[in-house]
Amino acid sequence: MAWALKLPLADEVIESGLVQDFDASLSGIGQELGAGAYSMSDVLALPIFKQEESSLPPENENKILPFQYVLCAATSPAVKLHDETLTYLNQGQSYEIRMLDNRKIGELPEINGKLVKSIFRVVFHDRRLQYTEHQQLEGWRWNRPGDRILDIDIPMSVGIIDPRANPTQLNTVEFLWDPSKRTSVFIQVHCISTEFTMRKHGGEKGVPFRVQIDTFKENENGEYTEHLHSASCQIKVFKPKGADRKQKTDREKMEKRTPHEKEKYQPSYETTILTECSPWPEITYVNNSPSPGFNSSHSSFSIGEGNGSPNHQPEPPAPIADNLLPTSTPQEAQQWLHRNRFSTFSRLFRNFSGADLLKLTREDVIQICGPADGIRLFNALKGRMVRPRLTIYVCQESQQLRDLQQKHEDGDTVTSTFFVYHAIYLEELTAAELTEKLAQLFSISSQQISQIYKQGPTGIHVLISDEMIQNFQDESCFVLDTMKAETNDSYHIILK
Repeated sequence: MAWALKLPLADEVIESGLVQDFDASLSGIGQELGAGAYSMSDVLALPIFKQEESSLPPENENKILPFQYVLCAATSPAVKLHDETLTYLNQGQSYEIRMLDNRKIGELPEINGKLVKSIFRVVFHDRRLQYTEHQQLEGWRWNRPGDRILDIDIPMSVGIIDPRANPTQLNTVEFLWDPSKRTSVFIQVHCISTEFTMRKHGGEKGVPFRVQIDTFKENENGEYTEHLHSASCQIKVFKPKGADRKQKTDREKMEKRTPHEKEKYQPSYETTILTECSPWPEITYVNNSPSPGFNSSHSSFSIGEGNGSPNHQPEPPAPIADNLLPTSTPQEAQQWLHRNRFSTFSRLFRNFSGADLLKLTREDVIQICGPADGIRLFNALKGRMVRPRLTIYVCQESQQLRDLQQKHEDGDTVTSTFFVYHAIYLEELTAAELTEKLAQLFSISSQQISQIYKQGPTGIHVLISDEMIQNFQDESCFVLDTMKAETNDSYHIILK
């Protein structure tokens, strides 16, 4: 090997110089590769990378959305930068969500002067729980009979029209609203985050939920099926006043952190802005069927519909005497449920015979179906008729009755006599309704009854009015006396 040969002195000096130069060159390479020599931002600043970066689409945050939804509740200060905001809510407390119209002039002109429909949902944030959502909600229903996960506070809400809450969808509500008018909906969440944790030993961390809003416009057929916008935010629900305590705890923890550590967290905002998201997959427009109860003709909401029966397409009225029999088979029980507008619960009762359904107590039915439909189903199972507001009994005065009354006044012995009374059922409690019922009893036209009087003290005749009928005692008995009117062929009737 050449390196093994003994070189002359001059050659040794040259070799030593070459080794030093080689070492220095290696040292320089090490310095250039040091941490302070360059960074990835310097590399990305090269023209070739700048050209690729400029071809990327603009960020969604610069996009102006047609609607904006603002939840009036503060965000947590203990959320790191670039993470999604988290908002704490109290169970059962009403929180305002403002529905804002952000459209530019000329944007979406087809909804000008028209209503849109928004569907509110409280769903799981955790994907694992999303896969088992149906089982989770069914378990919650059995543990909390008659309760809902999500409700609308109707008296406090502004600008909402025809809100609906289907009893089979405990976590969903929907309503119509006009984007050109001020609209605020107050929601109440009745479940708490710790109700869906795997292990419940106390002190466990609750699961987060999402509040999602999907908004639709009308299609050509007047059905709200065309998707416009969706947005959601992350929440956690605590027992009453628990959200306030949690917010205070997070704020105190952040105050103890150093200024450098605080820079890693986002500040707490007074309100929560819902961010754009994909529409919920199980929405009604997927199967092209209209949302029940909505059409192009709009009406104001009545309180009785809020937690009422499920909305159905018009069905022919059921027969009057359509009572479920104990001998009915499960198939016949299913047909009875459909005829009486309980189709929504047919799957729950698919194995129930007539005897099984009739054995259910009122509490059982309310626990299964909720309070509104539970009471309706229980009454239908028991064949209960609606009780009239007022019942009176009347007997037409005859000569035999006059003689009997005279004997009673004279102190003579009165023999037992059988008199027939007729029942009159009143619902409206008005003089016009009583006139109509008495005309039917006498088989005459209501125009032939001129006036109705009630015999008062000392035999005076008091004209019957709506207010007087409303103060009748239930199941009062009256004797009817008739007098021919002087002016025409009509009659006066006196209640004695």
